[in-house]
Amino acid sequence: MTLPSSMRHVDLPSFGGPEVMTFTSGPLPQPKPGEILVQVEAVGVNRPDVAQRQGNYPPPKDASPILGLEVAGKVVALGEGFQDFAIGDEVCGLANGGAYAEYCTLPAGQALRFPRGYDAVKAAAVPETFFTVWANLFQMAGLTEGESVLIHGGSSGIGTTAIQLARAFGATVYTTAGSAEKCAACEKIGATRAINYKTEDFVEVVQQLTEGQGVDVILDMIGAAYFEKNIGALAKDGCLSMIAFLGGRVAENVNLAPIMVKRLTITGSTMRPRTAEEKRAIRDELLSQVWPLLEAGTVAPVIHAVMPFDQVVDAHRLMESSSHIGKIVLKVR
Repeated sequence: MTLPSSMRHVDLPSFGGPEVMTFTSGPLPQPKPGEILVQVEAVGVNRPDVAQRQGNYPPPKDASPILGLEVAGKVVALGEGFQDFAIGDEVCGLANGGAYAEYCTLPAGQALRFPRGYDAVKAAAVPETFFTVWANLFQMAGLTEGESVLIHGGSSGIGTTAIQLARAFGATVYTTAGSAEKCAACEKIGATRAINYKTEDFVEVVQQLTEGQGVDVILDMIGAAYFEKNIGALAKDGCLSMIAFLGGRVAENVNLAPIMVKRLTITGSTMRPRTAEEKRAIRDELLSQVWPLLEAGTVAPVIHAVMPFDQVVDAHRLMESSSHIGKIVLKVR
């Protein structure tokens, strides 16, 4: 097929609120060896996009400065010496940047064919949250069948993914959310108990639910504001896995003694700086362990809103409002 020389994409002329984003035209990206070029059909909107727009999450030096990490579409060109995919394949994947565009390059090791039965919108709602949850909850925190887990922000894209995967692999799932509606949504997709953090103390509730033992794993995106409370909610030999700092990065006047007494592990990571080899390893485990669950309907992305590409500003405003339950997807084509 004949490809255009230019494409339309979201531009970020300055950092700031959602309104700083504009549309412009730029050159078509060229796939390097080991990359594919995707004609974008849909993209997922994620918290890292918001952070980058605000100036708090700079892209790696070798990544596109264009916003967007989560993409679905059709392969239209292959990097030199590449054979894993073919022109016309429908793929979704975790981009290093550049997804808010009509075309996006994607490292082959971070690309996956659509789960059977999925369209581009549904496929675009998978990569970022599933890569993140699999790496942090299963690979690093080691959640296994029979254990218990507390997932903060259960109604978010990360939260709805984590609830379903933890339940599918045999864990007992507790979660926090900020309204009765969100709590009900979390329980509907697999949480044994959703705790309204605005009206309940999650540490007290967890201790009651576990008969004073605490949970084995906590997946946390709040950070400093919850640090000491998370330590109080963990069981002996428990693990706190941190993936974001929505409640601050610096925890002060924290009693560290329970970490030693309970032999706790505290870990955390961000996805974007991981090496291509690390991301490929996560991709391969998703294909073998999670793709069958998606294709069987055992787990599925929860999609709150599908919006036209031109409404990217509104999509970011919705993300920042935290009123959504699940994923926000932009339909590019």
